[in-house]
Amino acid sequence: MDILKQFWSERLRTYLDQMARTRGIDAAGVKEVSLILQRPPKPELGDLAVPMFPFAKMFRAAPPLLAAEIAEFAGEDAEAASWGTAQADGPYVNIRVNLARVTESLFADIRSREGSYGSSESLAGNRVMIEFSCPNTNKPLHLGHLRNDSIGASVARILKANGAEVRKVNLINDRGVHICKSMLAYLKFGQGRSPESEGVKSDHFVGDYYVKFSQWARENPAAEQEVQEMLRNWEQGDEATVELWKLMNHWAIEGIESTYDKTDIVFDQVYYESSTYAKGREEVLKGLQSGIFHRDDEGTVWVDLEHIKLGKKVLLRKDGTSLYVTQDIGTAVQRYEDWPFDRLIYVVGSEQQYHFTVLFHILSQLGYSWADQLYHLSYGMVNLPEGKMKSREGTVVDADDLIDELERMAKQEIVEKGREHEVDDLDNTAEAVALGALNYYLLQVTPAKDMVFNPKESLSFTGNTGPYLQYMGARISSMLRKYEAEGLSGPAADGSLLTLQVERELIKMLAGYPDAVVQAGAELNPSVIAAYLYDLTRVFSRFYHDVPVLRAETPQLASSRIELCRAMRSVLMHACRLLGIPFLEVM
Repeated sequence: MDILKQFWSERLRTYLDQMARTRGIDAAGVKEVSLILQRPPKPELGDLAVPMFPFAKMFRAAPPLLAAEIAEFAGEDAEAASWGTAQADGPYVNIRVNLARVTESLFADIRSREGSYGSSESLAGNRVMIEFSCPNTNKPLHLGHLRNDSIGASVARILKANGAEVRKVNLINDRGVHICKSMLAYLKFGQGRSPESEGVKSDHFVGDYYVKFSQWARENPAAEQEVQEMLRNWEQGDEATVELWKLMNHWAIEGIESTYDKTDIVFDQVYYESSTYAKGREEVLKGLQSGIFHRDDEGTVWVDLEHIKLGKKVLLRKDGTSLYVTQDIGTAVQRYEDWPFDRLIYVVGSEQQYHFTVLFHILSQLGYSWADQLYHLSYGMVNLPEGKMKSREGTVVDADDLIDELERMAKQEIVEKGREHEVDDLDNTAEAVALGALNYYLLQVTPAKDMVFNPKESLSFTGNTGPYLQYMGARISSMLRKYEAEGLSGPAADGSLLTLQVERELIKMLAGYPDAVVQAGAELNPSVIAAYLYDLTRVFSRFYHDVPVLRAETPQLASSRIELCRAMRSVLMHACRLLGIPFLEVM
């Protein structure tokens, strides 16, 4: 919890408990009422404001009277006096904290945590599985996958920072009609070519044939029938079809994994649709046998969801082949058998909301109690300023091309600013800046919202961007190195010397970082961390430009401000790690 709030939260509960006992009110009931500690609208009102409205009914007293009584308790509490003062202001208890005491605790906490300040145990004991990425093996990753990966990887890190045991999983969609389209086009037009013979990245090579199928199908009405026949042959184990499938899957997955390496995406376990669809079919047939599902005259197996206004959903086609939902049933069951979870989060686009509502309901109908712990973390569309993507027409924003372009632009920006001699390795720094720009820009927007990714804006070294955060971290690191190199170390830091308004603001913001991490974990929302960082760096920027640190009036004041910079650096490093932004010592 925020150090600012921790002491006063406990103390106010003590006062409320005493007030309840004197009135003969059940103290346990009082504890169930939420105690709200918020920031006042104006700094002159104090550092915390506590409304008494939630307690009025239970105490049968007007909020201003309760506020006055709380303030009286605080005024007689010697220990509370060392942490600040409390005053009644109408229905609020306004608290002005003793910032020197808070600063002392903050610095000690950050030093003792050795880089983990901000982490908590709020989700300790929770086993959370999170699925993200889930590419198809008929095309390379695109901009939509990059947003998916950024959200999934960041949420996983945030959950882990809150004490949860996290398992990151991927599902490779390596079977189905869409995969057969690339295969059929290769059979017709490939003529034995390979990624090596064409000098093309292997997943791009496969994706080109997916586009070729779409072009060919527009002039060939029998194309869809042929591709369905290929799917049947694959599910029946036709040797030639399976061998072609293995070859093209290998090409696609090899290329996709190289993109993961570049974007620092790692999974604890990878599932393959080709391995789980059969289990899904078994589950559907069991449901058919028990009367949960139905088979029509044509042989199609379906589930009736009219009672929840979702119509009817086909689970097996009349030729016996599986659909997406079939394999998702099997995959969910397999995952729980492999690693019993308390919660399974699916990071998937908002266009799949119906699919997951149906999936969760079917698993519940099949009797799986853990179906209630499944959650669809839905995210919106992402496009470039030029407009929407269409993979069938080959107009997607390709992930590899976008990353290469970001790296090129980052390198150009570093050179234009004359910083190429300051960095250890220009290429590695440009890669780190590009990744920081990409992840921050994708994560600063709440996942549910659609967004436009602007590459040029994302790489700006000023404003609300990843490179600005990296530049801020490099400047702080440079200052700390200079402090040590020049032998400026003086007396121990004294928080009571940090009395400037901007110093007070910065201390309060740093103290509030753990709450931001808890909130981001509770909401599964990395943009909470991004917004916090934006506000924090704006305050620190004012401090950096307006307040002398190395040349402070006294050595002890310099030590105190350096300690504040160290605290800032620790929080910045931790938060950047949660968002997948490489921290740069030099930039």
